Amino acid sequence: ASWIDRKVTARVQWRVGPPWYQPFIDLVKLSLKEIIVPRDASLALFFIAPFLGLSSVILVSTMLWNANLNPSAGFVGDIIVILYLLSIPAISTILGASASRNPLASVGASREIKLVLAYELPLILSILVPIIKAGGLLRLGEIVLSQRDSAFLTSPSCIIAGLVALLCIQAKLGLIPFDISEAETEIMAGSIIEYSGMLLALQRLTKIRMMVAAPIFLISIFWAGIGSNLSGIWKYIVVLVFIILIRNTNPRLRIDQIMRFFWGRMAPLVIIGIILALLGI
Repeated sequence: ASWIDRKVTARVQWRVGPPWYQPFIDLVKLSLKEIIVPRDASLALFFIAPFLGLSSVILVSTMLWNANLNPSAGFVGDIIVILYLLSIPAISTILGASASRNPLASVGASREIKLVLAYELPLILSILVPIIKAGGLLRLGEIVLSQRDSAFLTSPSCIIAGLVALLCIQAKLGLIPFDISEAETEIMAGSIIEYSGMLLALQRLTKIRMMVAAPIFLISIFWAGIGSNLSGIWKYIVVLVFIILIRNTNPRLRIDQIMRFFWGRMAPLVIIGIILALLGI
């Protein structure tokens, strides 16, 4: 996922891009560097936060692959648990930034809080549409199975909800135009400015794993999943490339613009999608 991100970005910028193994080298090299802890930092929380975010994404990935490879497994309400777990990386970023006691990290944490408040409501509303189309099912595997004949993405209501969910995932991944919490040109690295060495590698790895888990979650509920034999893995590549192209062709938005975008435009739009789903459209 990281290599596709860097390769597509390079092509957009008329560069060659790195070899496929470069992301692994970067993570190993970063892990071998020294961990520098700020003098006034809350030590326990500063160290725990990256592990908390990575653990939640690993658990989400396990549940998603289980739902796609063995749709009859899972439990009622697992889609709600996945939504909760997908919000933990953002919470861990906020906790880690707050624990560092750095002023720029505090600004990044404040922006991350506002960003979560902006996209979570439209994301939850967009997930309601495929649940309605599936007859109220709350088990992810059953939602995947209900799309065996036709993917939900072929209906107008799910096209609207899928578009809103994709933009919410763009914000959840912290990518341009919604990377306000780590805006390099404004607050350097923002919420992760004080992280280094292995802890920074964990932060990077969490974001990379989110680039796998979040798109597969969208594909599972809107686009019939990736299939038990992985035949639909091309869907993931399509969604990932689309996310990368959005990142490389848009300017960064201010936090007030992001709030207006999600609450003023995306939320009303997805409500229309919910109404269409209730009407069977």
